[in-house]
Amino acid sequence: MTKFENKYFAKFNFTDNQIKKYHDSARKDLKIAKGAAVAEVKFQFTYNAFIKLGISLIACHGYKVKSRIGHHIKILEQMSEILENRDILAYGNQMRKTRNTELYDGGSTMITSKQSAEYLNFTEKLFISSQEIFKKRLGTLF
Repeated sequence: MTKFENKYFAKFNFTDNQIKKYHDSARKDLKIAKGAAVAEVKFQFTYNAFIKLGISLIACHGYKVKSRIGHHIKILEQMSEILENRDILAYGNQMRKTRNTELYDGGSTMITSKQSAEYLNFTEKLFISSQEIFKKRLGTLF
């Protein structure tokens, strides 16, 4: 059973519509990433979709993510547990570190087309593997 730390998560009774909105936002970012020609844009929207998918999965379990230092790491950890996929931590942390370097170190990291395509491919697979969770909670597949 997945344990949610009080420091990073708050129990919350989401409506199905709220969860659907979270998921729709994640899917919108994934669609933007898929259509992006620039590697950095593809990467940024893939990362956003990745994190938003995690937030929507956590919401399915009745928890809201608290915005505080380290919350992206905790989202990745919970996602990994919920989907029973350790690769989420590896890919997610690699993406998070790359994003942070790009954001806070003046763009010193170059995102290649190959990298952004690999991250996108992995993220698309997560959307597919998470469908049953949403079906169970919302009664529908996306």
